[in-house]
Amino acid sequence: MSSDQDIDGWMAARGITLPDARTRARAVLEEAGLTRPGKLRMSEPKLLKAAELLDSRFFFVCADGACLKVALASGREPLRVEPRSHCMRCGGSANRRAEAAFVESCRSHGVRKVVVVGGSPAVREELDQKLGHQIELRMVDGTERRTSDRARSDLDWADLVLVWGATELHHKVSGHYTHGGPAYSHKVVHVVRRGVAALLEEAITHLERSR
Repeated sequence: MSSDQDIDGWMAARGITLPDARTRARAVLEEAGLTRPGKLRMSEPKLLKAAELLDSRFFFVCADGACLKVALASGREPLRVEPRSHCMRCGGSANRRAEAAFVESCRSHGVRKVVVVGGSPAVREELDQKLGHQIELRMVDGTERRTSDRARSDLDWADLVLVWGATELHHKVSGHYTHGGPAYSHKVVHVVRRGVAALLEEAITHLERSR
């Protein structure tokens, strides 16, 4: 004999906590015959089907405007969730929101190759893992010697160069990129704020201004 669960509690565990969202999700489940008005509990087998149905019908999304834009373009119906950790786009993470927005901005501006100069080894690895499969990345260790020729090669290769001044970055390294000359100034962004989200937000601002 299968166990059953409280439907409202099951929805809350999926981030469906707002009254309008809960009403909409419940209506879809009732239309599919998985429950009926006034019923409070649902069997485990039906809950599995309910989860598949809601995931196929809805794009669970937080209140962030950029996340909502992606939800609207997904082909599924946006359904507001709280907390943000249930958002299918950002998962409640400022870094993840910034990463998604950065990739979208790069695509819309034709940016495919990005050089990041500076940052700790852990952060460079994180950026490579999160972004490397969507855009081409070159990560430059700001604490190791970099020749002017290698820096010039990076500048020629890249569509965008992010010089992360608030991190582990020696002036002798950053200078090769920030003083590369007027031919490169349009693609070089000097970021003075810490954090992955701040780095990518500055890059997005630069791309938007360069339209």
